[in-house]
Amino acid sequence: MIKILDLKKSFGKEEVLKGLNLTIQEGEITVILGRSGAGKSILLKHIIGITKPDSGKIFVNGDEITSMTEKQLDRIRVNFGMLFQEGALFDSLSVWENVAFPLVERERSPRAEIKKRVAKKIEQVELTGMEDKMPSELSWGMKKRVGLARALVTNPKIVLFDEPTSGLDPITEKSITELIRKTHETEKITYVIISHNIKFALAVADKIAMLHNGKIYAEGTPAQFEKSKDSLISGYVSGNLNEVTHG
Repeated sequence: MIKILDLKKSFGKEEVLKGLNLTIQEGEITVILGRSGAGKSILLKHIIGITKPDSGKIFVNGDEITSMTEKQLDRIRVNFGMLFQEGALFDSLSVWENVAFPLVERERSPRAEIKKRVAKKIEQVELTGMEDKMPSELSWGMKKRVGLARALVTNPKIVLFDEPTSGLDPITEKSITELIRKTHETEKITYVIISHNIKFALAVADKIAMLHNGKIYAEGTPAQFEKSKDSLISGYVSGNLNEVTHG
């Protein structure tokens, strides 16, 4: 679904991505794991075409996107849904209006179809009955659920997640983890998640790709990461940040 070849990006003298290579398989949950400042968000911006690399190529479903114009990228972006770290809900819109927004503004779908699709996604994220609530009335976890419903309502082929468990207490984190897994089983589409949370990655991923020093340091299943003897990987899994910092 997504293939990244020798991606390089610098900001001034700071090299963020140093020849990164990664293949993301269709229909899988891939978690790109790395510490804060490792370049995960920059990589996500490259995948959706917001940021251009200094060199390298990105293919999305066979289309090479790094040389595309904005108009060409818009054709590609309709295949993406996005769950932002802070939900990015519109404060002046209700839950229902937030979820319906991309259908109204981008697809301009018929009213009856919008109502049907929004109701389905709100039910899917377990917020039925909350349609008239405003974002200010929602908990942090509920906002994440609304954001996920909005990301899914356009029936995308790929959903990008930016730190979906950031700022959540352990109980809410567990419920969001289970919800991501549950929606993936239903939708059977490609999920790409960036996260620094190893516990979350081990619980939700089909494949983990560890970003370190501007490159993908290791790839594997959660079981392979848990059993790894590599000091950097085991340091991350065990929470020994000293090993992760200096590995």
